[in-house]
Amino acid sequence: MDFVSLLVIAVGLAMDAFAATLSDAVAYPGESPRKLFVLPVAFGFFQGFMPFLGYVLSGLAAELIEAYAGIVAFVVLAIIGANMIREGVGAMRGSGVDAERAASPRLSLAIILVQSIATAIDAFAVGVSLRAMNAELFTSVCVIGIVTFLVCCIPAALGRRLGNALGNKAEIVGGVVLVLIGIRAFFS
Repeated sequence: MDFVSLLVIAVGLAMDAFAATLSDAVAYPGESPRKLFVLPVAFGFFQGFMPFLGYVLSGLAAELIEAYAGIVAFVVLAIIGANMIREGVGAMRGSGVDAERAASPRLSLAIILVQSIATAIDAFAVGVSLRAMNAELFTSVCVIGIVTFLVCCIPAALGRRLGNALGNKAEIVGGVVLVLIGIRAFFS
């Protein structure tokens, strides 16, 4: 596989991670830049690791994972997104100190981990394809991971500003984006 084709695949895989990073950065504007930097690292790692798994495990569970990847991603992202929407609506209805606390939700490492895995499930199938094309594993995995990391740095840096501008609505917007990513995964 030529390098340009690999870059196109890497950018395509990074788009869900980009959207999820933007969603989180918007929905959690009170998070520190250090915490938001964990997003590109986690998304980059899992976008690179899942093709590795697909490449190595080709044939063992590839058909099963490919068959249910969209459903699993949809369920996980829809649950997280719906919860964010629920909390955002609750924050908008509240008032005073309780509203301030509700308006600044926290981004947990568990949420980052689940989103990273859910958005990278389709990358497993790419790993199976890479093996079928006899692509160089180490180069492919590194390019996919690095491209995803770099692509996700942009929304991690800029999303806070947008989140602060949206105020209480930011969590709702972030939740809607995650649900839409899940729906897209379901139909792809």
